[in-house]
Amino acid sequence: MVEPFDAVDVIAAKRDGRRLAAEQIAWVVDAYTRGVVADEQMAALAMAIYFNGMDAGEISQWTGAMIASGTTMDFSALSKPTTDKHSTGGVGDKITLPLGPLVAVFGAAVPQLSGRGLGHTGGTLDKLESIPGWSSRMDHAAMLGHLSEVGAVVAAAGDGLAPADKKLYALRDTTATVDCIPLIASSIMSKKIAEGTSALVLDVKVGSGAFMKDLDSARELARTMVDLGTAHGVRTSALLTDMSTPLGRTVGNALEVREALEVLAGGGPADVVELTVALAREMLRLVGIVDVDVAAALRDGRAMDRWNAMIAAQGGDPAAPLPQAAHTHTVTAPETGVLTGLDALDVGVASWRLGAGRARKEDPVSAGAGIELHAKPGDSVVAGAPLLTLHTDDEARLPRALEALESAATIGPAGGTAPGSVVFEQISAR
Repeated sequence: MVEPFDAVDVIAAKRDGRRLAAEQIAWVVDAYTRGVVADEQMAALAMAIYFNGMDAGEISQWTGAMIASGTTMDFSALSKPTTDKHSTGGVGDKITLPLGPLVAVFGAAVPQLSGRGLGHTGGTLDKLESIPGWSSRMDHAAMLGHLSEVGAVVAAAGDGLAPADKKLYALRDTTATVDCIPLIASSIMSKKIAEGTSALVLDVKVGSGAFMKDLDSARELARTMVDLGTAHGVRTSALLTDMSTPLGRTVGNALEVREALEVLAGGGPADVVELTVALAREMLRLVGIVDVDVAAALRDGRAMDRWNAMIAAQGGDPAAPLPQAAHTHTVTAPETGVLTGLDALDVGVASWRLGAGRARKEDPVSAGAGIELHAKPGDSVVAGAPLLTLHTDDEARLPRALEALESAATIGPAGGTAPGSVVFEQISAR
């Protein structure tokens, strides 16, 4: 086969700041997936994109090429509208767990294709796999059946969805080209569009524990992704949400499941409830389900009933005890005052070092490992009182976890500004 383009010419065009033609983009993504374009050539192109960027048309074409590299899912056989949520990743972000069942209560179907944690950010599959018997593996027919009967499902994304992204993501991770909005946006959206949902709400995290550290960059990423979804026929919006401090009061796998159950039982931390309800309302709005009392479904048990059905449908025992770590260690407040800050990144790294996360995708995780927060920013603390409880199956992990937490907490005098809403702003389709 004679290739229509030469990789060197495509690289040179972007290196020199020129716009790539749609045909060049379609070819280079396909050729890289087929192995015709070598890793070192795609690495050079990714670096050229990193420095010179892409316009909206190029990003849309790049995303379309990655979608075309594999299969797409089809939920048109369902009698319900499909709506989904994607988070850009954070610390203590267990929102998917109560959110899917909550949205399903109101007649929408939520096909959540989720991933595993890597580094300081947790993975939804790791959390749910702490439930005895629960499995993320199913074929498309089983997924359709669960969505029809229960309304919500959490499954592992198959290798057939956007395989070009999987290959490119691994390369970006080793060539310092991860932090690039055109490549981040196309990576996320190629998979979500290929998933086949009719509506998508993006939870774009902002702060120390997020990929985007400031509002301007988070806003740019959100706008780029909303425009991509809209251009590819998916009703899309985004919420910019706070990730300067961990969400809720737990970080870790089984610990976060426990907290999600508190939310589904009508309780739980205020920030987790606020974000769950806000995302549910937006997911429902995008598919035309409005004027419903979302918060009431948490209080009256309907969302919990749907959770139990979802877990059981995937082989899990919703009544089974959750795993607990073998060892705990309490960190106390060094002084009396008000907790003015608790850095999400520091807490996330500590939880990872305790065994709740992985450094490589092949690493195992500890279901019981993680951190409990006894105070959140704005709370009064007393010297010597518990501030954090660390959970681990391996006591040898404690020193490095404690090292990560050395400057995590900031305590100031009484008074100051109370914490605001966890939702900063909404980005809607133009």
